[in-house]
Amino acid sequence: MKNLNFLKDNLIAHRGYWDMALGIPENSISSFKRAIEYKYPIELDIHVLKDNTVVVFHDDNLKRMTGLNKEIADCTYSEIKKLYLQGTQEKIPTLKEVLELVNGKVPLLIEFKSDGHLKELEKESMKLLINYKGKFGVQSFNPACVNYFKKNYQNIPRGQLSHSHINSNIPFIAKFALKNMIFNIFTKPDFISYDISNCNKNKILKWEQKRMVFGWTVRTKEQYEENKNIFSNLICENMENYKA
Repeated sequence: MKNLNFLKDNLIAHRGYWDMALGIPENSISSFKRAIEYKYPIELDIHVLKDNTVVVFHDDNLKRMTGLNKEIADCTYSEIKKLYLQGTQEKIPTLKEVLELVNGKVPLLIEFKSDGHLKELEKESMKLLINYKGKFGVQSFNPACVNYFKKNYQNIPRGQLSHSHINSNIPFIAKFALKNMIFNIFTKPDFISYDISNCNKNKILKWEQKRMVFGWTVRTKEQYEENKNIFSNLICENMENYKA
């Protein structure tokens, strides 16, 4: 069994330690610098562009964060680098830039936004991650992505993301399988990341008998108190709420 203690030594900063009141957007270089300063492991999201550049960004569409109503998968890096995040001077970073910044100072938890670019994202990301010296784990909602790491990079900690209210337009059987971790029989994730909203405490504790389970996303002191003794660790925003 892999040693995953590096992912539970401190609360995990969701998309970095961001705060728009301070002009620090999510998944930005400044949010990652701030997480490093406070020694929080960083959760971040990655997409692959149509020119195979891997960038750190959450949404499938750019509109919420940049104002441009365009799917990120349809962009090249030359388009992306002209955009600013939520009216700040921060730009969408590449995975390469983030790895150079973090450089092992804190652990990373990397979510693969694997949709129509399955294998391109994994392949292009691993060109960068294969020689990265810092500690990191990978996770995805897509069981095929988790299985890719099981087949090709078994030494890398891999996690299955899920929640109790999957609303995507997929058949009922597939939804049931994703909600209840049926695919884990085949993909054998090292950990699970599960939505704290409407989670079944007994189910989480049962899963933890076999592997770590991380809860996302904690945003308030109340949510922290409710979940801190259920999950192996918590993925949080508003980190100042949980300081002793």
